[in-house]
Amino acid sequence: MFLTISTTGTPERPATDLGYLLHKHPGKAQAFSTSYGTAHVLYPEADEQRCTAALLLEVDAVALVRRGKGKGRGGAPDAALAQYVNDRPYAASSLLAVAIGAVFSSAMRGVCGARPELPARARPLRVEVPALPARGGAGLVRRLFEPLGWTVTAEPVALDTAFPEWGDSRYVRLVLESESRTLAEALRHLYVLLPVLDDAKHYWVSADEVDKLLRVGEGWLPDHPEQKLITSRYLSRRWSLTREAMARLELVRLAETDDSEVEAIDNAVAAEAEAEERPAPLAVQRRDAIVAALTEAGAARVLDLGCGEGHLVQTLLQDPRFTEIVGVDVSVRALTIASRRLKLDRMGERQASRVRLLQGSLAYTDSRLKGYDAAVLSEVVEHVDLPRLPALEYAVFGAARPRTVLVTTPNAEYNVRWESLPAGHVRHRDHRFEWIREEFRAWAGAVAERHGYGVRFVPVGPDDPEVGPPTQMAVFTRNGANEKEAKAA
Repeated sequence: MFLTISTTGTPERPATDLGYLLHKHPGKAQAFSTSYGTAHVLYPEADEQRCTAALLLEVDAVALVRRGKGKGRGGAPDAALAQYVNDRPYAASSLLAVAIGAVFSSAMRGVCGARPELPARARPLRVEVPALPARGGAGLVRRLFEPLGWTVTAEPVALDTAFPEWGDSRYVRLVLESESRTLAEALRHLYVLLPVLDDAKHYWVSADEVDKLLRVGEGWLPDHPEQKLITSRYLSRRWSLTREAMARLELVRLAETDDSEVEAIDNAVAAEAEAEERPAPLAVQRRDAIVAALTEAGAARVLDLGCGEGHLVQTLLQDPRFTEIVGVDVSVRALTIASRRLKLDRMGERQASRVRLLQGSLAYTDSRLKGYDAAVLSEVVEHVDLPRLPALEYAVFGAARPRTVLVTTPNAEYNVRWESLPAGHVRHRDHRFEWIREEFRAWAGAVAERHGYGVRFVPVGPDDPEVGPPTQMAVFTRNGANEKEAKAA
């Protein structure tokens, strides 16, 4: 998958200014890991008269199939061979658009710290894409790019030059030329229109794609004559998202007509109501789910095992129902940061009596951890080598034996929804593994059976109908615990 951007210059305005704009030195060849392969940036030519930057994307077809469990080109229910033998490594698509956004993000935003005057300056530009899928043919390519000020050459690619009677394929060789575009505008046009022409996306299209489309389409999409087609195809023909985007684009157009701000026109809903729509970060949703489960279990004395820098301990301290909170971590440095975060040295005596931080390893039994209502292992098990998991299991479920144990861990199936996660990578470099839902349920069920616990599973974060939630939580309850407490009461 290949794309080149060329410009010309003079001694006063050398063409090599393209290196400043792209934040990539013309004298180097660089490689970047992207969601589904490796992107290479190199300069076939670079002098003051002419400079060309090339973006070459090597697609990992195996990783694309393994991660493409959902909708889009990567997850289409093709025959087994067709999943590996197809046009994805060669033809420009949303894969290349994502690579543009990842590798040239500063250039797309029009940011250049070294030469801040350059991004706003129009310059001669020539963009070439040797193989571009065009569902709608060369005519649609021209209808999309010409209103944006480009001179368009879209040459259909023959199915086979040896058999001209077979006709043309759905691919074109695209050349865009302009004397009046900025580089940022060119990149934004390509970012949106490449997947539009391909009419497919390799990743799940969610509600935040509307915000992305309006952000990247600012200044050109509201007045584009093919606005409806662009919006529909970019959002994978999801009609609810398309309607929302079209309504917001109409507001932008009206605001420009009246020379006013969008907020001044769209004032039918109070600002407080708008603020409610912004979703909480996953880490916050995870802590909220833990607090809810602890509250439901009636826990007052809680262990945070693998407490790290103390985010959960800090949250629990804000709720007076938790009378004793103990954070445990093997890292002294993490405990030091947690102590600073909690301001233990300045905490009042009553509040300080509710919290303790202990250094200890979960691979060994520890008598200090016995007798608590609940223990939390939040994003901990995936940091433990698989051969050491039985030791952690016994230390928590066999020796400490709290009434309730909460375990949260990433759902590996959801990784296909993280557009920026490189192919074949786990979410954090220290993760030893990441389980799919079936693996996590099998492990949790076996642990519960061995140590006399019941277990249920709770989704944390948006529960995707195809790949599940981003975080999976198991709630273990010790068998007979509720009956014994009832008798004691």
